[in-house]
Amino acid sequence: MTAIHPLADTGVLTGRSLRHVLRSPDTILTTAVTPIALLLLFVYVLGGAIDVGGGVAYVDYLLPGILLITIASGVAYTAYRLFLDLQGGLFDRFRSMPIAGSSVLWAHVLTSLVANLVSVAIVVGVAFAMGFRTGASVWAWLAIVGVLVLFTLALTWLAVIAGLSAKSVDGASAFSYPLIFLPFISSAFVPTDSIPVPVAWFAEHQPVTAIVDSMRALFAGEPVGADIWVALAWLGGILAVASVVAALLLRRRMR
Repeated sequence: MTAIHPLADTGVLTGRSLRHVLRSPDTILTTAVTPIALLLLFVYVLGGAIDVGGGVAYVDYLLPGILLITIASGVAYTAYRLFLDLQGGLFDRFRSMPIAGSSVLWAHVLTSLVANLVSVAIVVGVAFAMGFRTGASVWAWLAIVGVLVLFTLALTWLAVIAGLSAKSVDGASAFSYPLIFLPFISSAFVPTDSIPVPVAWFAEHQPVTAIVDSMRALFAGEPVGADIWVALAWLGGILAVASVVAALLLRRRMR
């Protein structure tokens, strides 16, 4: 019996997925276009009418939420590519080969992580050109990257679930629309105390607010407080549940 090597299989399949991305770099550019457009719109058109208090420049206040929207937009491609692999019979071919089933999913997840971090870097570069400034230390930057990596992994595993269970291409990618909309009902664009009470309660208790507030404090070089633990609890919980559900769906598909 031929031995199965999950790490080696994941490496080979990740290389395959990354080559697909390199052959169509417009995927990354398209992912970055909408967040950059929102950044330009809110900073240059609406920003003058929005007071976030504390003398904070609006671009500094806005960037953490825009980065989350960037990732939420990008993970839709994972669901899309995974669905195409299923429909193209790739999983059926893998089922007859000595390949670890988990490596198929991890290849898509790692590709999503690389592609989304590149998109995030592009958006951060544009933000700096627009006047974004940060007092973050090296350690704070590492913490920010860590939060973004965890956020990407959590959302990507949700995308894997969508890709494995969708009935159409549109259905595979449409799951990301609520994720993109969620930052708009949070502290990403305005402080929650300026939002009407019923909506403010939801905004204060949904995961995006804790994540955005944590990143904003890290960018400013300020104490993070309890927000970071709330954010990590949300992201860790979503990641754990989504990865288990995705593994169960894959097992059913590979039978």
